[in-house]
Amino acid sequence: MHQPVVPSPSPSELAAHVGVKRRGFVVSACVLLLSLGTHPLLFGGFIPAVIVVHIVWAAALVGTAAAMGSRWLTVHRASVLTGVASMVALVLDIHFTGGLSSTLFPLLFAMPLIIAVFAPGDVVTVWASVVLTLVGMLVASWHSDVSEQRLVGQVTLFFFLAWVAVFSCKQFRRMRDTERDAVHARLAALEQLARSEHLRADAVRSQAEMERLALVGRLAAGVAHEVNNPLAYVKSNLGYLEEVSGEGVQDLEDMRRVLWETQQGVLRIEQIVTDLRRFSRDSSDAEEAGSVAEALDEAERLASVRLRSLGQVVREVEPHLVRVRLGQRQLVQVVLNLLLNAADALDGVQPSRAARIVLRASRVEGGVRLEVEDNGPGVPEAVLPHLFEPFFTTKAPGKGTGLGLALCREYLARVGGTLTVANCPDGGACFTLHLPAHPEKKPRPEDAGG
Repeated sequence: MHQPVVPSPSPSELAAHVGVKRRGFVVSACVLLLSLGTHPLLFGGFIPAVIVVHIVWAAALVGTAAAMGSRWLTVHRASVLTGVASMVALVLDIHFTGGLSSTLFPLLFAMPLIIAVFAPGDVVTVWASVVLTLVGMLVASWHSDVSEQRLVGQVTLFFFLAWVAVFSCKQFRRMRDTERDAVHARLAALEQLARSEHLRADAVRSQAEMERLALVGRLAAGVAHEVNNPLAYVKSNLGYLEEVSGEGVQDLEDMRRVLWETQQGVLRIEQIVTDLRRFSRDSSDAEEAGSVAEALDEAERLASVRLRSLGQVVREVEPHLVRVRLGQRQLVQVVLNLLLNAADALDGVQPSRAARIVLRASRVEGGVRLEVEDNGPGVPEAVLPHLFEPFFTTKAPGKGTGLGLALCREYLARVGGTLTVANCPDGGACFTLHLPAHPEKKPRPEDAGG
């Protein structure tokens, strides 16, 4: 049967154990010296031999404590030496105070228990005290010429007390080792939990990046078309400018207008590239706050070609909305995902109808309420309970990852927000976001005072 390996005590645990042992030896030496004052009550007066034994005994304990502090003695050797010295001193005390009739003789029976108290878990030291006590008791009985029947009774009683001492010592050691095993197992479990949490966080980040890149892929065709339109317009204007520049008569106002239009086309291309680059970049820094109005602008620009090809986008946004706790990039991703999902739903509606997507944003207690509503076919009742599950999708293969809505809800949950969906009474679906307000930083007194 495989036995569990008990971890070795750490250096700090060993140092604490040595400190406890040293204090125990010093306290025992003080008790021995103080006990000299009780001799007149126990023996009717002072016994010089016993006084000498106690002084030497106390000095031996103090010397052992000093040797342990200087690392000359290990804990085990110190325990064995003090056990032997204590047993010899006790036997001498009993011998000088009357042998078996001495009032100190019962201490021999209790010696293993005393050692078990002062050396908890030290089975070797307790066993040594049992053997030495038995030898001391036999020597004292031999010197006192005790009867065989009385000797057998004393030995029997001693073995019972010795068994109690050894058993309690082993139990203490098992409990200490079990507790140490539990501590190490708990630390190992916490370390494993930390590693698992780190891996989970990496997986979440990878999922988010995969979904973001999938959205970029869904926008690729529209972005190419969106860039190509102003690019063709810029090319046409430049050709016109080249043509009129060779003529003698030039209409400066017309040229300024053409240059201005060309500049607007270049700015439009620059805006598209900037939006796409900002949206697709990998950033591990958590943004502190997001602007709902700016997120709606950017998401609508990114999805503009896809949305304009379907129908009308209506915005009902209150002015001066508070900033929310969700970071700007994640807020754009959530809105863009909902817009594209609405476009996909409207694209396949039968019979075809004029598409209409409504973006509503209003201030509510504690934050902002944002709604993305469409007049499409709505969400089937059987699909509603599973709509936010990871990798669940109703789209054809290659059209969706099934992660978009799951990640949107997780982003909101992290900051204390919610994302829900319901079918509209007149048809279509409405996604409702509750975005908690970002706490405004209060100015510090020194800032207010200038």
